[in-house]
Amino acid sequence: MTTDAWMTLATIAIVLGLLVRTRIAPDVVLLAGLTILLITRVVTPSQALSGLSNEGMVTVGVLYVVVAGLRQTGGVGWIVHSLLRQPSSITKAQAQIMAPVALLSAFMNNTPVVAMLVPAVTDWARRFRLSVSKLLLPMSYASILGGTCTLIGTSTNLVVNGLLVTQTDHPGLRMFEMAWVGLPCAVIGIIYILLCSRWMLPDRKPVLSQLENPREYTVEMMVEAGSPLVGKTIQRAGLRHLTGMYLAEIERGGQILPAVSPQTQLAADDRLVFVGIVDSVVELQRIRGLKPATDQVFKLDAPPSKRCLIEAVVSDSCPGVGATIRDSQFRTVYNAVVIAVARNGVRIKKKVGDIILRAGDTLLLDTSPAFREQHHNSRDFFLVSEIADSQQPRHERAVIALGIIVLMVVLASMQWLSMLKAAMLAAGLMIVTRCCNTSTARRSVDFQVLIVIATAFGIGQALQASGAADVIANTLVGLAGPNPLVSLAVVYLITMLFTELITNNAAAVLMFPIALATAHSLDVSYMPFIISIMMAASASFSTPIGYQTNLMVYGPGGYRFTDYLRIGLPLNFLMWGTTVLLVPKFWPFEIAG
Repeated sequence: MTTDAWMTLATIAIVLGLLVRTRIAPDVVLLAGLTILLITRVVTPSQALSGLSNEGMVTVGVLYVVVAGLRQTGGVGWIVHSLLRQPSSITKAQAQIMAPVALLSAFMNNTPVVAMLVPAVTDWARRFRLSVSKLLLPMSYASILGGTCTLIGTSTNLVVNGLLVTQTDHPGLRMFEMAWVGLPCAVIGIIYILLCSRWMLPDRKPVLSQLENPREYTVEMMVEAGSPLVGKTIQRAGLRHLTGMYLAEIERGGQILPAVSPQTQLAADDRLVFVGIVDSVVELQRIRGLKPATDQVFKLDAPPSKRCLIEAVVSDSCPGVGATIRDSQFRTVYNAVVIAVARNGVRIKKKVGDIILRAGDTLLLDTSPAFREQHHNSRDFFLVSEIADSQQPRHERAVIALGIIVLMVVLASMQWLSMLKAAMLAAGLMIVTRCCNTSTARRSVDFQVLIVIATAFGIGQALQASGAADVIANTLVGLAGPNPLVSLAVVYLITMLFTELITNNAAAVLMFPIALATAHSLDVSYMPFIISIMMAASASFSTPIGYQTNLMVYGPGGYRFTDYLRIGLPLNFLMWGTTVLLVPKFWPFEIAG
């Protein structure tokens, strides 16, 4: 091998070692590795930066904006209530997620499926106190497995099919031809995840849910007349299992209903009294059909979509101390409405307007973001802080957002537009229709994920440009000998290795000519090798950088590189064995004629 090839392999070894053995952010590690390859001239600047113009990377970035529109309108909550029910165990929760995800991914690109469901599953896990790290990676794996079942399920299948048509005399694969091997692999893979993930996946929960004495608020919400909550039971409305919050009582027609049963039906104008932590107050704000019980919020200058929740601790010099919130004219003075009050962990059994303010009370305010800038140095408050992601959803635009998502899926699935073009159109429509404002769109993009994807492409370019990939592939294929089945297993193994290191499409393109050459040297049909490449290039489970859906759940799931190795490596080998056994049965090693 050349010096460049050795330098590339050494750099990749160091990068993988740092990812496995340290907690340094993956974007920093990969960017450092790419910088070394660029400085040592293994890759040119254009090759190193090729990932920045890659359609897959840009598509992921644009999809963050699309999902932001879905979240801003409450569409994510609709998905949770429609598709995800209360699970009785973590295994049943995984099954609820993986079955529809695998089915959807068979007929549409799996990237938007995962992008759309990451926030939905995260909210669902928080509501039912499930570990999100037990759910997001199985969801990514299910999307990968489902994508292997059809020709359009993953871009890799389309890429390899295109090479098959242009470089051979084959007419191309049919829509469901891959299902002969893809479907058994998907079933086996999902069963493996359901059986083994409880031991192999970490149990990591958000830090806030682990606090022993979180600050508790008493919040009054009202059921809007004509809302979808009217007539539903407490349990069906999703108000039974709120993280860190419980429904204390219902006030209906002047009567108090304490110790509310889960089967109690909600009625219009019910006043619901909740007690819980601030995260759950934000969750309440997102439920369609609930509104703050105080009528003061309707007198604020800013519309609901431009307001947020802010916590403020009352100081002893605040003019309102010693007076009720109503008498202090809090809304008029501060252009903010007090939604709830926390006081030393004690529930205050009064309506918000009747609470007498004391120094040290923590107020939960519904106001504009400008409040924090105006009062963070005010003598009236000790501390002022904004609650992240606390803007009220634009429920009236949820149907528009869901329609935009459906349009994007149809355009991409029918191949009328590429996934990138369909996603860009959807993102633009989200902003034009005001499902998502521009500032939220900018904040929604996870640049850490995009940097990892872009740098992974650059390192993949180094493997190819230096000749290291060709040397490795040809050497291992040469060691396989004249046995077609052994050669098939080796071709799959090499493709699988490259997929984990240089992404799926790059691995497929690199291995295609090697597969053709191997079949020609053995004087057998090339189809078993082509199908194996399609499966191996898509079935990436043991690293976060091998497939973009794995990267998309890396941060939200709180995963580490070793988590992927622990559960993904056995799955890689399980798919390897299954594919190598099944492929020759449906695409035999016929003598090439």
